[in-house]
Amino acid sequence: MLEAPTIAPITDEILVQRARSSDSAAREELFQRYRSDAYRVAYRLLGNEHDALDVVQESLLKAFSRLADFDGRCGFRFWLLRIVTNSALDWGRSRKRKRLVGLDERNSDAATHDDPARRLRQQDLRRALDEALSRLSPKIRTTFVLFAELGMSYKEIAETQEVPIGTVMSRINAAREKLQAALDFDQLKGLD
Repeated sequence: MLEAPTIAPITDEILVQRARSSDSAAREELFQRYRSDAYRVAYRLLGNEHDALDVVQESLLKAFSRLADFDGRCGFRFWLLRIVTNSALDWGRSRKRKRLVGLDERNSDAATHDDPARRLRQQDLRRALDEALSRLSPKIRTTFVLFAELGMSYKEIAETQEVPIGTVMSRINAAREKLQAALDFDQLKGLD
């Protein structure tokens, strides 16, 4: 039986080269590849769908207008996420931080819909987590979101944020400790 030849996907590097030459299809492909990650980061940092969409749009416009500045050392995804993170933090400072949305509120489990008690417990946990996340400093919160929401490695986060891996590790550890303490306190408070 004959197998269909496999076509290797076009690399980001080639797409960036084409996008620098005003290739709209290359820009569209880069947009399609990374819009979800960009949105998730912006959404977790801002807690508002409309603000996150605005930040993603603004960030993509910045990225495409500054492609000549992209040196390729850290990869397009990391470079774009750095732009998204900085834009979201700037946007949040200028608009005052709004309510955070749960880590996976959009994709809740179907079984949860069948069990009202479980759904209420999850909503309570989401609210407690959102409140705890909002108390973290922007640097710690951003590092934790890149790790927990996008599943980025320590090395990838270090490249994205242009900090040493040790800094990433200490920020994630600080986030875990603060979130754990806040969630334990909230759970104890709920027993009163």
